[in-house]
Amino acid sequence: MTRPDQVLRTYITLMVVSTAASSMIWGVNTLFLLDAGLSIGEAFAANAFFTVGMVLFEVPTGVVADTVGRRTSYLLGTITLLGSTLLYLMMWQTGAPFAAWAVASMLLGLGFTFFSGATEAWLVDGLNATGYTGSLDAAFAKGQIANGIAMLGGSIGGGVLAQLTNLGVPYAVRAALLGVTFVVAWRAMHDVGFTPKPRVSVVAEMRGILRASLDHGLLNPPVRWVMLAAPFTAGVGMYGFYAAQPYLLELYGSSDSYAIAGLSAGLVAGAQIVGGASASYLARAFRRRTSVMLAATGTVVVVLLLIGLASSFWGALVLLAVWAVLFAAVTPVRQAYLNELIPSAQRATVLSSDSLLASGGGVVIQPALGRTADVWGYGSSYVVGAGIQLLALPFILRARGVQGSVCVTNTLSKPCDSSPSR
Repeated sequence: MTRPDQVLRTYITLMVVSTAASSMIWGVNTLFLLDAGLSIGEAFAANAFFTVGMVLFEVPTGVVADTVGRRTSYLLGTITLLGSTLLYLMMWQTGAPFAAWAVASMLLGLGFTFFSGATEAWLVDGLNATGYTGSLDAAFAKGQIANGIAMLGGSIGGGVLAQLTNLGVPYAVRAALLGVTFVVAWRAMHDVGFTPKPRVSVVAEMRGILRASLDHGLLNPPVRWVMLAAPFTAGVGMYGFYAAQPYLLELYGSSDSYAIAGLSAGLVAGAQIVGGASASYLARAFRRRTSVMLAATGTVVVVLLLIGLASSFWGALVLLAVWAVLFAAVTPVRQAYLNELIPSAQRATVLSSDSLLASGGGVVIQPALGRTADVWGYGSSYVVGAGIQLLALPFILRARGVQGSVCVTNTLSKPCDSSPSR
């Protein structure tokens, strides 16, 4: 019989192998696109097409996870990412036009949509089925820490590899590691606590799941307001991470120090470890999960503003670390909040809908901030990003005001009573 610790261990293993593979390019991706001949605006437009792919495919791949199975969805995502990574490498070598980068970026987005929703749903289903008695916050926090450790090694390793060889080598290594990820998932990941439904009509089945996902997603007030905040926080977050590479190099005074770019991504990874480890302290400091989200989002606005106004490399680097810690600390809290309000049968689809909204923000915000950087510089784009992040606060406030918000406790989470919150 499968035990809760086995489910959690498999989840953490999958987080480590997939993130180590994916993060090989995260420290140098923007520099890679610029080296391929794209302008700053085109580079972030390519990133925007990545999020377009996520918007187009989030819900359909979520339905795959809720009908065929979470494991199947994960394996499809691994294969898709491997192929699209090799396509990126080929286009860099041949000097492909922007239209080709747009298509390849959408395929990368497709790959990640097979992951989003399915992985979280697999974990929560497995823990519920095996009698897990801990809190979801703690489970997701362990995944966040593992994710940070893997990203630390992958992003710094990718930057050093690019420095010692060229910008294409990290992409080749990423493709090889994705092959390893597929093997690990094939052997270790099996659907526990989830049984695929017998399918009579695929169209009718998809329609029913989508209708139910709306009922438990955007039509469910505690979930709706948190989901509607995602386009602002995620869109700015995507831009802020990738723009940090050229911005820090600009402040450092060297445009080709790829190891420094990898170090900046590694710093974000280290901050994720710290942020994940701090989740339990946040649980004790706040009674409601929405209070955690509200405090973190408001603080991020200030930090982004300071990053934009920074005049030194080291100052910007420290502020980037603070921003990453805040983001990492609130992520497990947000994951637990949503998962506890969504039934198993619609979990992957609703979580994919949440990712769709987040990606939709990236589609609009990334190229807009990229254009801002083109015209006024990277510092100004972070200042504008702080203003956009501010727009998320009213939605989180609405979620916090909804009766029945989920409390944060040190063990199992329970519905809040109607007493005033801190």
